[in-house]
Formats: sequence, structure tokens, C-alpha cells
Amino acid sequence: MSCASCVGRVERVLAAVPGVDKVSINLATEMARVESAQPLDFGMLAQAIDKAGYRASQVEAASPPPVAASADGRAVGLAALFSLPLLLPMLLEFAGVHWMLDGRIQWLFATPVQFWLGARFYRAGWLAARARSGNMDLLVALGTSAAYGLSVYLLLAGGAMPHLYFEASSVVITLVLLGKWLEARAKRQTTAAIRALQVLRPESARVRRDGQDLDIAINEVRVDDIIVIRPGERIAADGIVTEGASHVDEALITGESLPVARHAGERVTGGAINGEGLLLVRVSAVGAESTLSRIIRLVEDAQAAKAPVQHLVDRVSAVFVPVVLVLALLTFAGWWLVGGAEQAIINAVAVLVIACPCALGLATPAAIMAGTGVAARYGILIKDAEALELAHRITAVAFDKTGTLTEGQPSLTELAPAPGTDETRLLQLAAAVQRGSEHPLARAVVQAAEARTATSPAIAPLLATDVSALPGRGVAATVEGVRLVLGSTRVMQEHGISLQALSTRAEALEQAGHTISWLADANTHQLLGLLAFGDRIKPQARAAVQALHAMNIQTVMLTGDNQGSADAIGQQLGIQRVIANMLPADKASTIAGMKRGGATIAMIGDGINDAPALAAADVGIAMSNGTDVAMHAAGITLMRGDPALVAAAISISRHSYNKIRQNLFWAFIYNLIGIPLAAFGLLNPMVAGGAMALSSVSVISNALLLRRWKPEHRT
Repeated sequence: MSCASCVGRVERVLAAVPGVDKVSINLATEMARVESAQPLDFGMLAQAIDKAGYRASQVEAASPPPVAASADGRAVGLAALFSLPLLLPMLLEFAGVHWMLDGRIQWLFATPVQFWLGARFYRAGWLAARARSGNMDLLVALGTSAAYGLSVYLLLAGGAMPHLYFEASSVVITLVLLGKWLEARAKRQTTAAIRALQVLRPESARVRRDGQDLDIAINEVRVDDIIVIRPGERIAADGIVTEGASHVDEALITGESLPVARHAGERVTGGAINGEGLLLVRVSAVGAESTLSRIIRLVEDAQAAKAPVQHLVDRVSAVFVPVVLVLALLTFAGWWLVGGAEQAIINAVAVLVIACPCALGLATPAAIMAGTGVAARYGILIKDAEALELAHRITAVAFDKTGTLTEGQPSLTELAPAPGTDETRLLQLAAAVQRGSEHPLARAVVQAAEARTATSPAIAPLLATDVSALPGRGVAATVEGVRLVLGSTRVMQEHGISLQALSTRAEALEQAGHTISWLADANTHQLLGLLAFGDRIKPQARAAVQALHAMNIQTVMLTGDNQGSADAIGQQLGIQRVIANMLPADKASTIAGMKRGGATIAMIGDGINDAPALAAADVGIAMSNGTDVAMHAAGITLMRGDPALVAAAISISRHSYNKIRQNLFWAFIYNLIGIPLAAFGLLNPMVAGGAMALSSVSVISNALLLRRWKPEHRT
């Protein structure tokens, strides 16, 4: 494809294929993404594309092909070699030397450029015309053919050394080929992020089987295999360390600048580089399910998607070429009446050549590809172009607390039994209810009980049955025939349980920043005790909040925790508004209310209970150390649990959107100025050809400046 008009035509023919629900085409990568609710035959899609005048091949998810160059360097070199003798007399004239090649020799030099090296323009232009559409190739073919045909006519008509225009047709083709070659080289740089991630995939793995270490192809590795990672080697697959300790460099995956320590029981990511120690790793994910494959897929999806502003460009491109053809005809007719056929043809040629929608088609996707690529380098995965475009307008950021602003690894700091219950019994019952839950508070209870059991064998684990989660509030279970409820103040109130006996102690703990859970007998409505938890604030959290305030963005904390604990955290971090005791539905409705109030809001979370709010927000931002549900609901995923990346994600969005606006401005202004100049005879066809080639290259080069972006607050 050569321009935005090509994109529109291919999208139309693909959308007409039965079963196709959605089509999105990226001019910069020359790739189409087709979505359907039912299986699609690639042959049908390829046939439709072939009828439109293009050829397509299916992309394997594991290895997307490189961007194909639209013109190779040899073709450009040969075109320049043939065109230079035609251009030389014009250059010598500036030096006062008046010399002209014989017209027949000019014809000999111009013909191979026109019909051999320029054949691609005729093929693509004819196919576009046959499909009752237009594109850049049709404009170039018509314009250069008119200049070439006029020159042949004047040569055959004879007369005293007529002024020929072979140099115009040849130089225009040469410049367009040069522009497409430079454009293809620049396009490859926009896909550098994908290629950098691709090379992280090891081709083989060392697997320990039956006591022997075997080197096998990476696609033969299976889940639960034990792989051996020697010092300095790249980790072959996602897994959990079963033996050994080392430091792991995950910079290209998470953006983490320093190696991180990994010990037995901790996760490692395929593609990361092992440091000084030997590691044995039990494989947990392979192939398309691996972290690296999911990252690559997210980046590819974002680069393939269209930003909302691109739809305006598509509508303009759909009518652009027909309008240009009409303007060229009007230019020809006007100059025919004023200055004769020769001048009319040259000015019409200039209109056709300069009015190329290439820059228009590349303006948005080039910026999106560069922006999402550099963001991925720093551990910010942007799922789609809409999230990238929307994020620049964010005026408020809502944070979840646990696991987002805090470490998410709370510890049990205090047990306060109610009258009639002792501390040991309280912990024993709470651990039974929480055993099997993956909630951070549940793990803290179980770990405390296990630690107590190690020193006091009398605390035997109890079995819980009929366990049921109470979303955002707690959990209920039956232990030794007693129905127990463990959770927040709200769930106690729902069950009509009085907290008076421990209310003073609970208030003091909440004021100190602790999270409180209550345990009660649901049948007798008797309070059994309270459990207090402490969770450390992330070291980067305060700087992250300050960075958002510096960007004039309001900060809010939405948490299911009690008001006292939430206020204590909010005051330490400087968060402007704290809302506590929230259920998942409450968070979503609060987000919706802020949106109705005119805010463009981002929600930051990591848990299942955050998923509704992430989906309700204008932009959902999930921590990758959270749940898959949260990441699926979010438009942006942060590859490490650093809240400072929130400001960085908004920053790269603002920079990317600025590049989109700049590119669209120059693409539109270039045509608004260039076409009238050409129509009024103030633009030589060769200058028009050079300007057209330069416009596409300049748009991509401007987008590539995004690769210099760096987060202001790196950790």
C-alpha cells in the first residue's frame, strides 16, 4: 500500500467479506487486523485483497514479518543514474553554461525510468482505477505520463530544438522512489520495539530430565519441565525458581533499571538474563501464554489499532484523490485557455504530483507506533491506540490502595479477642476461614497461624466448609458446625453484629493506619474478635502522587478499607481525596459520577475487585503484579508495580498526541499550500515531486523523535 487511499480501499473490500466484523489497517506496518465472531478462511480474505489490486500473506503470531521496503536502493540508484543527464543541463544553466542534450538521447534516458523503474506506479494505478478508486500511484502515473507524452509529441512534431519535459517525468519518479525508500527505512525504526522483544526469545532450552541436562528446541519445552539456567544465560521460559538464587536483569521486559534478586519460590520471566547464580526453574507458561509473548501481542495490537482521530483522516482520504483529479482537470482547462496546452499539461502534472495523501496516511500510525514502542521499553504496555489518545486528556487519577499504593503484602500486627474468646482460638478460626484464599489479608492470617503452629503444636489447623466470598466485604465459612463471617465493618453491620466491645481499640488502630477485619458467629450474632493488619507504603508512591499534582491532575483513592486506615495512607501520600468502605460496584459508580462531572479519569488497580472500576474509567491502568482480570479490563498495563509509571504513561500519551497533531497539521498544510501553488503555475513538477517525497519522510522522522522520550521519574 502506498497511501491513505489504499488503506481505505483494502478496508472496504475486507469489510465486505462475509463474517468479517471489524477491520483495521496500519499503513506504517502494511498489516491488516481482521476480527470475526466465527472462523474465517484466509483464502477468502486474500482473494478479496487480490481483486482490489494488492497481495496479502498471513502473519504468524510468533514471528511478524519485517516491514517490506516499497522501493529498494538499487532501483533508486538506477533511476538517479538515468535522470542525472536529463537534469544536468538545468544545473549547468545556473552556472551560465547553455547546453542541451539531443531530444532523442533524452528520450533514451527517460524511457527506462518511465516504463521499467516506474512500472510499479502503472500497475498499482491501473488496479486502483479498475476498482473505481484512486491512490498515490495513480496520481504519479497520470502526472509523469502526461509530461512524458507531451515531450514525445513535441519531439516527433519536430521544429527548432523544442523544450522537452523528459527531465520532469524522470526526476519525479526518481524522487518518489527515493521518498518511498527513505520512508521504508524510517518505518523499520518504528517497529524496533517489536524486534527488540522478538530477539529476547531463546531458540533452545536446557531441560533436566531423568537426571540429565538436555538441550532441546524451545517449542518442545512443556509446562512443569525443569529448566537449567546458567549464569549469564537468558531465561528460556516463565517459571518458578525451585533451586538456587541469583539476580535477574528484566530491563527489556519490565523497564526495571536494576537487576532484581530471585530465590526459590519466586517467579522469573522468560527472556530475562540470569546473573551470577545457577537457577533451576519449573516452567509455568510456554508459547503464546508466556509473559514475553503476551507483551509482544499487546504492543502489536496497539500498533495495529487506529486512534479515534485517524477516522477523520480516513474520511478525508476517501474523497481526496477524486478531488485532486478534478482540480488537475480544472487546472489544465484554465491554463489551456490562458497559456496553451503545453503550460496547461505541466501545471496539471504539478498538481497531480504534489497532491499525495501519503503523509496524511502515515501521520497518526507512525506516532502511535513510536509512542507505544518507547513506552514498552520502559515497562508501560498500551493495549490500544484509543487508550494512548485518551490518556493525554486525563484530569483525575483514582488509585486503589492495597497492592497499588502499598506493597500489597500486609502482615497481621494485632489480634484482639472479644470477651469469651482467647487469642489462640481467634487466630485458629480466622486461619480456617481464610485458608485457600489468595487475598493478601488472607495470606497474612494463614502465615501468622503457620508461624504460631511451628512454636505451639496445640494450634491444629481446622477445616472450613461452605466457603463463600462476599465481594469487597469479606468471606463466610462453616468451621466445626459454626457459621463464621470474617470481613469489614460493613459486613458486620449487614449481619446485625454489635462491635461495641472492641470499638475503642479498633478506632485507635484505624487512626494509626491499620486495616481492621472482624470475626463473628453469624448464627448467634456474637463478635469473636478483630484482626489488625499493617501494609507498607511503596517507596515510590509519594513521588508518584507529587508527579501527578505537578501535571495538574487530581488524585483520588478508592478503597474497600476502613476510613481511618485510608485517611492515614492518604495523608502520608498527599492524596487530595480519600473515599473508603467501597464495594467494587461503588468504585465503578464513583468513577462514572466523576466522568459525568466533566473529569477524564484514569483508574489504577491490581485486583479482581478493581476490574469494574478499570472498565468504567476513561483509561484503566493495571499493575502486572495483579490479577489477569484486572489486566484484561485495563487499557494500559504497568509491567512492574511502580505507581510512578502512571505519570510516565500520561506523559508518553501527551507527547504522542502532540506528534499526531503536528503530523496532521503539516500533512494538511502541505497540501493546502502546495496544490494552489501548483494550480497557479508557481511550482515546477520536479519541485512538487521532491516536496511530496519529503513530506512522508518528515512525518515519520517527526514521529521517531518520540524514541528520545524518557520518564521524568525513573526508579
